[in-house]
Amino acid sequence: MIEFADDAIVLRTYTSGEADRVAVLWTREHGKLRVLAKGARKTSSRLGGSLETLAHVGVDLIQGRGERYIVRHVVHRERYATLRADYDRIAAGYAVVEVANAIPAEDVADEGIFELLRRVLLTLDDPNFRPGLVPTSFFLRLLAYDGSAPVLDACVNCGRSEPLVAFDAAIGGALCPQCRSGRPLSPDALELLRRITGGDLAAVLRAEEPPGTGEVASLAHEAVELHFGRRLRATHVAPPRDLGR
Repeated sequence: MIEFADDAIVLRTYTSGEADRVAVLWTREHGKLRVLAKGARKTSSRLGGSLETLAHVGVDLIQGRGERYIVRHVVHRERYATLRADYDRIAAGYAVVEVANAIPAEDVADEGIFELLRRVLLTLDDPNFRPGLVPTSFFLRLLAYDGSAPVLDACVNCGRSEPLVAFDAAIGGALCPQCRSGRPLSPDALELLRRITGGDLAAVLRAEEPPGTGEVASLAHEAVELHFGRRLRATHVAPPRDLGR
């Protein structure tokens, strides 16, 4: 029997049996875990209110032989009051955790993903930053973290530096007129992509809606879907009750 404590971001939850709840966590030291909170759906349980999607929590877990991890204790690390009071911020957060839940590896430590998620939630909780492009920036940073950052400084096919007029997520970046495939790429969208991936993200998120916003959000969503090979539901839509069920 193994017992341990860890910090975690709750990616999703769903019911199990008559009174239990399963939560999918991304933990700091143990990666993605599925854990069982016994009795969490009972009104008297202290676990149910703590294991909420988008929560940053500390958890005490126990693993028996051949069983999934069992939750012994949960405590909030951050409350995210601003995030939880705003529909657009909640919807953006659900888009982020749906993509994190699409990462297939479980029980594999990856503190880098945990830190990406933690910083995203802190950004969504900061009233100085607008939520609209937060999922987009997370998708692009996750691709870069996984070694699949889109090529934006030259044609991904022939290396020509300009003009770049198209974007093909399947190929992995921007394309010149001679190599164009995929979708058209406007100058505004190319500039916004370069700002998001090139260190100007804070200024982008403070702006009301930079030119090219819708175009960049759409292509980033397409790119991350292709990367994980699955269709994703949550982007600028109402957060589903049971995400990914």
